[in-house]
Amino acid sequence: MFRLSLTAAVCFLLLPAVSHAEPPEGFEAIFNGKDLTGWHGMPHFDPRKLASMSEEDRTAKILDWTTDAKQHWSVENGELVNDGHGAYLTTDKDYTDYELLIDYKTVPKADSGIYLKVNPQVQIWDYTDPGKFGIGSNLGSGGLWNNSKGAPGKDPSELADKPFGEWNSFRIRQLGARTTVWLNGKLIVNNAIMENFWDRKSPLFPKGAIQLQTHGGEIRWRNIYIKEYSAEEANAVLAAHDAQGFSSLFNGKDLSGWQGAVDNYEVVDGAIRCKKGHGGLLLTDEEYANFVVRLEFKLPPGGNNGLAIRSSGKGDVAYAGMTELQVLDSEHPKYARLDKRQYHGSAYGMAAAHRGFLRETGQWNYQEVTVNGSTIMVELNGNVILDTDLSMIKEYMGNRPHPGKERTTGFFGFAGHNDPVLFRNVSIKRLP
Repeated sequence: MFRLSLTAAVCFLLLPAVSHAEPPEGFEAIFNGKDLTGWHGMPHFDPRKLASMSEEDRTAKILDWTTDAKQHWSVENGELVNDGHGAYLTTDKDYTDYELLIDYKTVPKADSGIYLKVNPQVQIWDYTDPGKFGIGSNLGSGGLWNNSKGAPGKDPSELADKPFGEWNSFRIRQLGARTTVWLNGKLIVNNAIMENFWDRKSPLFPKGAIQLQTHGGEIRWRNIYIKEYSAEEANAVLAAHDAQGFSSLFNGKDLSGWQGAVDNYEVVDGAIRCKKGHGGLLLTDEEYANFVVRLEFKLPPGGNNGLAIRSSGKGDVAYAGMTELQVLDSEHPKYARLDKRQYHGSAYGMAAAHRGFLRETGQWNYQEVTVNGSTIMVELNGNVILDTDLSMIKEYMGNRPHPGKERTTGFFGFAGHNDPVLFRNVSIKRLP
């Protein structure tokens, strides 16, 4: 499995804010230093409305925005220059998991930012302007300014801006909704969830364009490079964050430490696989009350399994245990008519998870589940898809109650349903 080496991490942190003749290793330029190829215009506009337009209307709208952008954006000496007005410059390509390197230089009183997945924004301030101290300019650039008040990442951890007239250098990593920002080599936002400005009740969009905001004063950009992360790379970085206190539940070789339907599972290439045509509960030897579990899973087409949460070891865990969290190829045609509480990540029959965040079938997904008291949070590939309190649920699929949802302890494991779903890198941390 991919792991970032310490040397590589240090090299990233020390990337200088100077002009690069070539992109750093693993990166590609998305600004060619000559013209606006690969970019179009788009203002602060709800991308869902744009997507809902007919192709003809959408093309016309983008052409209109791009015409406006070209009145305010230019290229000088390999630098992208905006006069503080006009539509935002927007990548033609959408991005999912990536790392962005970008330098900027602005002027006093200016206010700008970088939209990620068409979502505002990594903030750029005039940190000396007392007129905006009340909304955080004195804290410096780089925060996720459109996050809710008090939310992680809204404000940078320290002021890292350089004086006016000097170039600043951002390194921004976006994995799902997890956003990490370095400004001038200083880590100022650490793995924070970027909220969806356009729909606060939903996760950040799975993919989207990068936008350079214009906001009232000249700003210059250069050295715009991107590295797109593979599923393996993204999973490794997500798993490495705040990994202290986790213990492995699977040795990668055999099913030592597991009980239940052991004969219905097998170990293949370092992963636990439910045997095709078999199923049942594969459970840990130990019971857990409050915990965080991290794992990777890979679904075959139409694959179905589940995570057993506080299982008693008997009966249908969806009802006799606290819950079964669905592990499902949700977008397969054969599941088109399920109840919304049956799709991937849902607390089966009780609470529906957000859809659209699974990787393509056949790729490894990373998932983290936090069980604390009666609450469950499910994070899939860096996106929180379920955050629920089971004690508050009064309506059940098919009006069938779930007596086990009040359980305060039990076994963790897998609830196989005849499909060869794979699991690996399974680790757990007990909570108080």
